[in-house]
Amino acid sequence: MTANPRPRSTEDDRELRLWKVGRALTVTFVAAVLAAGGIFYGLVVLLDFQGIDSTTKLDAKTLFDLVKLSFGVVAGAGALVALVVAYRRQRVDEAGAHREATRLHTERFSQAVDKLGSDSPAVRLGGVHALAGLADDAPDDNLRQTCIDVLCAYLQLPFTSDPGDDPADQEEHHRYLALRKVRHTILRLISDHYRRPKGTHRSWQGCDLDLTGVTIDSNMDFGDANFSGGRVSFIDATFSGGTVSFDRATFSGGTVSFHRATFSGGRVSFLGVTFSGGTVSFLGVTFSGGTVSFNRATFSGGEVSFHDAVFSGGTVSFDRATFSGGSVSFADARFSIGAVSFRDTVFVGGPVSFRGAAFSGGEVSFIRATFSGGLVLFDRVTFAGGAVSFICATFSGGRVSFLGATFSDGRVSFRGAALTGGEVSFTEATGPAPSELLTAVGTASVSVVLPSAWLPADP
Repeated sequence: MTANPRPRSTEDDRELRLWKVGRALTVTFVAAVLAAGGIFYGLVVLLDFQGIDSTTKLDAKTLFDLVKLSFGVVAGAGALVALVVAYRRQRVDEAGAHREATRLHTERFSQAVDKLGSDSPAVRLGGVHALAGLADDAPDDNLRQTCIDVLCAYLQLPFTSDPGDDPADQEEHHRYLALRKVRHTILRLISDHYRRPKGTHRSWQGCDLDLTGVTIDSNMDFGDANFSGGRVSFIDATFSGGTVSFDRATFSGGTVSFHRATFSGGRVSFLGVTFSGGTVSFLGVTFSGGTVSFNRATFSGGEVSFHDAVFSGGTVSFDRATFSGGSVSFADARFSIGAVSFRDTVFVGGPVSFRGAAFSGGEVSFIRATFSGGLVLFDRVTFAGGAVSFICATFSGGRVSFLGATFSDGRVSFRGAALTGGEVSFTEATGPAPSELLTAVGTASVSVVLPSAWLPADP
């Protein structure tokens, strides 16, 4: 593998577009004269100077003062010239030092990339650490981003799967394990650097991270990271093993995408995460195995989308999460197998949409959830299988809509639900009424809109 960092214009290059010496000196002298004139005029006004006595004769002392003033002006002009020249020399020296640092960085970069393309896994491992070190020592952000891009590109390369423990394939099996170690080292180094506070040494926060199509089968720790800038992509990534932690991370800006990612094994944790700005996309994600946790997450701003997500296995949990602002969408999501839990979740603000979602299997729980504000939409949802529970849920404010929902074959329960405020609507809903919903409605202190087919017949 060979590559060279792409040339990019930097801030230092722009600063080196210096004026010619003559022009710089002219501007400097004009600025100095204007400054001196302004000061002189200010002093005249401040001291209330009335005028100059034209009858006074020029004595020796005054003449000597004029001579000293002339030499002072000449000395000041010389100092201005020296200042301009010294400034230009300093800028040229700085530019030369930057070019030298860039040249040395490029040489080290080429050597590191050559190692990364070696047939020896041990040499590749050395190249990985060399590139990570180069990213830390890069003279500017563009060169740091280039090193990160190369490490990500290595992870995106196709690799041979494990041939197994057959003695006939022992050599290939050992090679697979060695190369897997290289990949796992890159994943660990990336998460270690993104976990460091932005602005500190060895921090990569704010840089772009492209893990599109990467298989993540080892531990990664993004705990307490702040995703406030740049673009982070897990598009088409596969989480198949290990533990990936985003615990207590903050998504407050930039774009983070898990578009079409597959969670098929291991554990991915978003415990205590704060979504307060920017865009986080789980569009078309497939949850088919393992455990994914959003427990105690706070959705307070920005846009988070699970549109078209498929929950077909494993466990996905939003227990004790708080939806207090921003926009969260589960529109057209499919819940078919596995368990999805919103136990003790609080919906207090912002729109949360399950519009067009299909509950056809598995178990979805809203046990003890609180709907006290904002807008929660279950419009056109289909409950055709599995179990959906609103047991002991509290509807005390905001608006919850089941407009056009279809209750056909699933087990949907409102046992112990409390309808004490806000607005709950089942307008145009079809199929049999959910279990114990009418009991909850009978004790409700607010108006609940039900389809006519669910209303008890008049005696």
